Amino acid sequence: MDYQFKDIEKKWQQFWADNNTFRADNNSSKPKYYVLDMFPYPSGAGLHVGHPLGYIASDIFARYKRNKGFNVLHPMGYDSFGLPAEQYAIQTGQHPSLTTEANINTYRRQLDQIGFSFDWSREVRTSSPDYYKWTQWIFMQLFNSWYNKAAEKAESIDSLVAHFESNGSAGIVAVSDEDTLAFTADEWKAFSEKAKQEELLKYRLTYLRESTVNWCAALGTVLANDEVKDGFSERGGYPVEQKKMMQWSMRITAYAERLLQGLDKIDWPEPLKEMQRNWIGKSVGASVKFPLEEVLDASEGAGISPATGTDTGTPSYIEVFTTRVDTIFGVSFLVIAPEHELVAELTTAEQKADIDAYIAQTKKKSELDRMADTKTVSGAFTGSYVTNPLNGDKIPVWIADYVLAGYGTGAVMAVPSGDQRDYLFAKHFDLPIIQIIDIQNIETEADPTKEGKYVNSDFINGLGYKEATAAVVAKLEEVGLGKAKVNFRMRDAIFGRQRYWGEPVPVYFKDGLPQLIQESELPLLLPEIDKYLPTETGEPPLGRATDWSYQSQESRDENQDETYSYELSTMPGWAGSSWYWYRYMDADNNTEFASEKAIEYWKDVDLYIGGSEHATGHLLYSRFWNKFLKDIGKAIEEEPFKKLINQGMIQGRSNFVYRLIDAEGRGTNTFVSHGLIKEHKTSPIHVDVNIVENDILNINKFKAWREDFADAEFILENGKYICGVEVEKMSKSKFNVVNPDDLIERYGADTLRMYEMFLGPLEQSKPWNTNGIEGVFKFLRKFWRLFHDANWNFTVSNDAPTKAELKALHKIIKKVEEDIERFSFNTSVSSFMIAVNELTDLKCNKRAILENLVIVLAPYAPHIAEELWSLLGNAEGTISTATYPKFQPEYLVEDEFAYPISFNGKVRTNISLPLTMEAADVEAAVLAHADVQKHLDGKAPKKVIVVKGRIVNVVV
Repeated sequence: MDYQFKDIEKKWQQFWADNNTFRADNNSSKPKYYVLDMFPYPSGAGLHVGHPLGYIASDIFARYKRNKGFNVLHPMGYDSFGLPAEQYAIQTGQHPSLTTEANINTYRRQLDQIGFSFDWSREVRTSSPDYYKWTQWIFMQLFNSWYNKAAEKAESIDSLVAHFESNGSAGIVAVSDEDTLAFTADEWKAFSEKAKQEELLKYRLTYLRESTVNWCAALGTVLANDEVKDGFSERGGYPVEQKKMMQWSMRITAYAERLLQGLDKIDWPEPLKEMQRNWIGKSVGASVKFPLEEVLDASEGAGISPATGTDTGTPSYIEVFTTRVDTIFGVSFLVIAPEHELVAELTTAEQKADIDAYIAQTKKKSELDRMADTKTVSGAFTGSYVTNPLNGDKIPVWIADYVLAGYGTGAVMAVPSGDQRDYLFAKHFDLPIIQIIDIQNIETEADPTKEGKYVNSDFINGLGYKEATAAVVAKLEEVGLGKAKVNFRMRDAIFGRQRYWGEPVPVYFKDGLPQLIQESELPLLLPEIDKYLPTETGEPPLGRATDWSYQSQESRDENQDETYSYELSTMPGWAGSSWYWYRYMDADNNTEFASEKAIEYWKDVDLYIGGSEHATGHLLYSRFWNKFLKDIGKAIEEEPFKKLINQGMIQGRSNFVYRLIDAEGRGTNTFVSHGLIKEHKTSPIHVDVNIVENDILNINKFKAWREDFADAEFILENGKYICGVEVEKMSKSKFNVVNPDDLIERYGADTLRMYEMFLGPLEQSKPWNTNGIEGVFKFLRKFWRLFHDANWNFTVSNDAPTKAELKALHKIIKKVEEDIERFSFNTSVSSFMIAVNELTDLKCNKRAILENLVIVLAPYAPHIAEELWSLLGNAEGTISTATYPKFQPEYLVEDEFAYPISFNGKVRTNISLPLTMEAADVEAAVLAHADVQKHLDGKAPKKVIVVKGRIVNVVV
């Protein structure tokens, strides 16, 4: 029977499901291999052909590793909390869990029909209470931990309390808030319980603090930086502004150095590692305090407001971090962030209107936009001044949006003669430009590290860069206004969303301070609410919940009515994805997030495939949580993902029709074929690629596609309407989304799998072009035919294979093994085609050849491979457990050579002879050959020239 892919694929997908073929064993004696895909958010649109690219690659590798004798864990689940389901709920009133469930069902159907070897027994969903119970548990461990810099690890908050009780704050080196108190053990003991908890909150790894956030009023929530583009939300395109709010944060900054150093120990793409290095942004420099011009009592750290003349209780200086402290004598102004805590105090009455207007303007920009905009010069003068700590110069204080409150101290010292941006700012606002080295006609980029000598200061004049830096730091330390410091660009991660569809935070509030619920009370379930919008008083949607408050066990036992308010924010989308690979190791565990035994066996992910767009989000947060879990003894490895591959994007191949424009500039209902548009005035319109084949429009389907095109007319070329083509992002708005369901229906899943790999290297982006899929389908039919006779009867011979057949087999064994190990899947597909052509030409139907060839192809085209494996007599098992054939190099060693035989310089025939044959024997064998005798026609050759292993020339 011909290749009936629909029946074959349905049969084997059912077999895999019924027999749990891909279930991994946590107690196997085989070596482990953990292959992981970034799990999807189940959107309502389902999969398009771009989505499975990475999944197919990982599946090929997982299947190959099974054949190589590994116990492979290859799981799948769903990142099922998130904004899209909630937005849909707001629009329709339907609970997000219902739409999420429906979307998951669609995804599961599509994933199954592509034939992935997932261990579905370990499926996870981040929105399932059985899962988010453990996300909440990890949050609680973070809340109950602090980071001990002396030990360079997280430790229990109990150890910090014990230290306070015995030694006070002395000797504590922690990553904490900057306003921590200094106290003795007795003073600590004398603190009220509330005061103690307030102080401990400054040390906890997850904490509440007022933060500047990206606030989207239309969505009613805080957004991460990567969710904002050009001042608008990426989802929905709503305006986003900077706003100060009380927010949960996590001290990822405690792990900055470890996150940086860990990048040198993992096999990740270098561009992605560089993105993380830049995001972490380690800088070595100095902290410098610029005293405010008007100070009430510097010894007490209090200041006088220039605007009101009253005691503000604010610091008497502005602190900056700089990597070029040697340029301090070139500072001509200070710039602070518009959100800086001192802006209100520094702003004089005369400047208030300008400052307020500028701050309002800044709120409309995201931090990413502010960082990226290097050309715009804008700012406002506060009216206040500081003094240079080393020479007493009076320095004006400005605000500008290129300074961020969360980076460093939120203030920078501006040196126009040494920095391009400072120079442009100074020129724009007519501020001084102070020469700091003796190069004439300085305008920008003056750099003592490259050339020149310092001027304007006796104690560094004539020194080199390093010596001058050390001298300036020493002088600052001497006067108590500076010190050497290491700084990181990365800031603590905002960990809260004012939304409904997310993990509830397991916290209630007592006396205004957060308290954890008991672990035995997990999971804290999402309550039912009537609407998915903020309350009328501006609280998050959880504020709508009724009878949703915390009552302690003690209160319940004593029949008291005392209750406390729960946290109304939910966790961000990245919470559930920051540890999910551990849950796959032990997905049914009800007592812990994963057992010690399971983690001991699987350890970490050997291969992780996913998009580079997650470089500074999910991939950074995952590394942070993994390091924390290792600190508290719950993880074994410091890094979660040994090897990472970023698959490229499959772009859409858009098609266009061209509407004829009439003489008055109006669009008509006549469409001009692409080859004729130069002769007419037309306007291009995207057309659904599913009604186009090989760029030829199906006119009847086009008329049915849109009601307004029902009576369309066409100007054709050669009787056809040829569409235009352009490569763009695949999206519904461009009508270039190709549904894998349609291709599987027409060609089968094995064809789709191989074609996606055939498109090009995995890591590169490439355009989708359905036009080439027919060739892959024909290849699979040709492969199927190797096992069948002319009447499609299954016919395989047990005869011994020939040398040529063995050579063809072992070439493909070697090639595919090498390609898979280096993730070069596209070149394997080409090699399969060559091998099948060679075996077809050899008329090979030998079991010894074809059985091994089926195993080699199986990771790429598992359904056809399973069927042929069964037909070959392997009725009891599955090809998934077959042993990958061993490459034997001796079959590729050439022991014969087809000598070209030329007569007077013209090649007339070829004769295969052993390469070991000496020249005299080659001559004798050639002259004795029937073809040569025929060409000689009874004549004796004048001379025979033998070039061993090259050619034989007979001179007649």
